[in-house]
Amino acid sequence: MNYIDFDESREFDLILLGRVAIDFNPAYSDDVKEDFKPLKNVHYFEKFVGGSPANIAVGVTHHGMKAGFIGKVSDDQFGDFVVDYFNEQGIDTSCITRCQHGEKLGLTFTEMRSPKESSLLMYRNRVADLQLHVDDIKEDYIKRAKAILISGTALAESPSREAALKAVMLARRNGTKIIFDIDYREYNWKNQDEISIYCSIVAKEATVIMGSREEFDLTERELQPGMTDEESAKLWHNYHARIVVIKHGMQGSTAYTRDGQKFSIKPFPVTARKGFGGGDGYASGFLYGLYQNWPIIDCLEFGSAEASMMVKANNCSDSLPNPEQVHAFIKEEKALYGDMIARV
Repeated sequence: MNYIDFDESREFDLILLGRVAIDFNPAYSDDVKEDFKPLKNVHYFEKFVGGSPANIAVGVTHHGMKAGFIGKVSDDQFGDFVVDYFNEQGIDTSCITRCQHGEKLGLTFTEMRSPKESSLLMYRNRVADLQLHVDDIKEDYIKRAKAILISGTALAESPSREAALKAVMLARRNGTKIIFDIDYREYNWKNQDEISIYCSIVAKEATVIMGSREEFDLTERELQPGMTDEESAKLWHNYHARIVVIKHGMQGSTAYTRDGQKFSIKPFPVTARKGFGGGDGYASGFLYGLYQNWPIIDCLEFGSAEASMMVKANNCSDSLPNPEQVHAFIKEEKALYGDMIARV
């Protein structure tokens, strides 16, 4: 069943808006291997592009989709690194602009203590991505996309939140589908009221909403707190959502469709290198399947597989797989654990 009718005449499959950063991960290559240890004891790092919408842009591009990006980067060597990397990946950078007042890209240092224990050390003072301005949002660009993905972290501060809301309004006016990745990061927000106010505004307009149970609770806090997954899905289906995806970590995730169906999936079992990056792989894989008009359960399985692959990887961008690699991973996992290993 075709749950979403994308305008196939449009140039871009997906334009993403929001956070782009620099990740420094403990080195783990043939030449240098920093084993599991506290961050204070790590000497060698590898540098990668990071930030959830940036990673998803890379992920869908690795799946052969045409992506563009709306964002703000620093006017320095790290800004050059991001733009050059996106261009190398085939991501359109015509709507990435440079900060003019010295704001810098966020820096993320990752700590990997064990397969079950990892954390992030963030530097986001006067961060570049939150300087996105309404003047940076171009209607003609949004009209060229089948869908736009809004990352919730773009709503955390002005002027970025107004820019994101303008993009949502222009997408709605021009028939561009809206995908909302709630992408809650506590360090960005001043209080929970703001989270609910701004995230609910975008959720009401979104065609697809993706988030964890915690993220939905925060979004719904001022509307109807304490809802079950089914009640949350019904709430957003009564606005514009056609698909609502609610994730419960290791317990799996469920997609609720507007026609009253629900489909559930579990993670594929792997030994993790880190506890983050899986959500970006999940979104990349799920959206790829959605664009291929796959059954929802197959979209979920593909997304779950890609998520498991990414928590095994040492980074959140370079290692995002292509479709052949994801299919091979699923085949290998099913050979080990059975055909229904990820199905609920």
